[in-house]
Amino acid sequence: MKLAEALILRADQKKRIEQLRQRLMRNAKVQEGEQPAESPDALLQEIEKIADEFAKLIQCINRTNSTTEIMPGVSLADAIASRDILLLRHAIHRDLAQAATVTPDIRTKSEVRFKGTVQVSKIQENADQMSKAYRELDTKIQEMNWKIELLG
Repeated sequence: MKLAEALILRADQKKRIEQLRQRLMRNAKVQEGEQPAESPDALLQEIEKIADEFAKLIQCINRTNSTTEIMPGVSLADAIASRDILLLRHAIHRDLAQAATVTPDIRTKSEVRFKGTVQVSKIQENADQMSKAYRELDTKIQEMNWKIELLG
């Protein structure tokens, strides 16, 4: 199985566990004299079975990510961490540029006027560079996901 397929399966299993959890909670109590629509014990057993498979799959994915190099000296796990940090930094720079942008909205001379405390164009340029770096790295990661076989 390719790593990308395992990632899709992981997302499906996570969603399935959440759906089963919701069903379990809906059947956790009933009015006295009534029966639950579904057996909580059966639902719990199914959750446990999928959770065990889910854990094994996550371990295989993590093993694959940590031992596969995306480029010399850089594991796939390291690249994923770098990508996540690029996304975080991009969002901070984008939000800062947006927050520092002053739009004139003065109705009277007595209203408080605001001014930006950072150079918005420079912050936005940084955000754009981070966005580009994120896209490029994400593309490399996605490409590797479809090339790499999942380690057992």
